Amino acid sequence: MIETPLHLARREDGQLWATRGHEECAVRVRRLFPWSEHDRHISLRDAGNREFALVGPDDRLDEASQRALDEAVAAAGFVLEVTRVVSVDDEIEIRVWTVDSAQGPRVFQTPLDEWPREMPGGGLMIRDVAGDLYMIPELTRLDAASRSILWAFAG
Repeated sequence: MIETPLHLARREDGQLWATRGHEECAVRVRRLFPWSEHDRHISLRDAGNREFALVGPDDRLDEASQRALDEAVAAAGFVLEVTRVVSVDDEIEIRVWTVDSAQGPRVFQTPLDEWPREMPGGGLMIRDVAGDLYMIPELTRLDAASRSILWAFAG
C-alpha cells in the first residue's frame, strides 16, 4: 500500500500546517523518546492533541516540507546541547544553571529536588522549570571544570 505523501508549510497565520491527501490541519511538533535520539521521530499533533502524522527517520519529505519541519522544531526549542557548564548555584527552592550550549549561552532553573537523568548510552538530560530539555551527550566531551561542577550530580 502506497502512503499519501505528507506536505508541511508555515502559513500566514504563523502555524505549521500538515496536508495529507484531502486532509489538512494546523499541527504542532512533539518529539518522542528516546531523548538521546530526539530528532528520530516527530509526532505532528492537532489542536486536540491527536496525532495527525508521525515523521520518522525513513520518511522523505519534499524540500519545502523538510524546511518547514526543521523551522518548527527549531522554534520549539526542545533539546539544547550543553557544551560547557559555567556554574550551578543553589538558591531558595531552585538551582540556577549557567551553561554554554550549541545554541548559545543559557541560564535556566531547575527545582532543588530535580536531578539530571542518566541517558541510555551515556550522557545526562536536564529538564528546566519551563519544560525545556538540556542534554549533555557525553561527559567526556566537557572540559575539566565542567566535569568538576557536574560531579555532584553525576558522580
